[in-house]
Amino acid sequence: MEQPRYKRIVLKLSGEALSGAVGYGIDSQTIVSIAEQVKAVHELNVEVAIVVGGGNIWRGIAGSAKGIDRATADYMGMLATVMNSLALQDALENVGVPTRVQSSITMQQVAEPYIRRRAIRHLEKGRVVIFAAGTGNPYFSTDTTAALRAAEIEAEVILMAKNKVDGVYSADPFKDATAVKYETLTYMDVLNKNLGVMDSTASSLCMDNNIPLLVFSITEQGNIKRAVLGEKIGTIVVKGGA
Repeated sequence: MEQPRYKRIVLKLSGEALSGAVGYGIDSQTIVSIAEQVKAVHELNVEVAIVVGGGNIWRGIAGSAKGIDRATADYMGMLATVMNSLALQDALENVGVPTRVQSSITMQQVAEPYIRRRAIRHLEKGRVVIFAAGTGNPYFSTDTTAALRAAEIEAEVILMAKNKVDGVYSADPFKDATAVKYETLTYMDVLNKNLGVMDSTASSLCMDNNIPLLVFSITEQGNIKRAVLGEKIGTIVVKGGA
């Protein structure tokens, strides 16, 4: 049997990762593909927690730019993450993976409230846990949620799955032909070079708690499993020297 490098992971999915090539909404083929990849990891007896964004439905910053109060716009974005979480839960359970959604905003009819000890117990029992509604607070991104939840449940790594790039580059590879892909970085590199891997709050939280971050492409089938097995894909970000 293949030996995974990590026992407990946080998988960070952007909302756009669920929209596929369309770029908005939820693409059924894409979400089934993600569910199958998570199932392959689950079958390795890896404990999987997922944080999903909501940018395929609503972005708080964009809403704020249109005149909506920033806090209100961010709460709307949190509700978008709940919709994505429920869709992902349905896809996972359709492929036979037991799943629980825990929401930072209480909505008992559709999700459990976020309780750290309960989340850890679900993971220990072999259930995938999806953390919805961000941190429950405006002005914090789902990247920060991933960092916070990873620290709380003592995850060994955050796997950040991207749908457009296959790692971290020195510049936008779609705009700059000279952009170079990094294999390894430190969080100080990310902050000092303003590389935009994740926001500064999330980067600092990961750095302070020594949580590695692996950035890779989700568009290639099987990449989540490759990441868990420790294969060299994407870009690894660590606290100190790699």
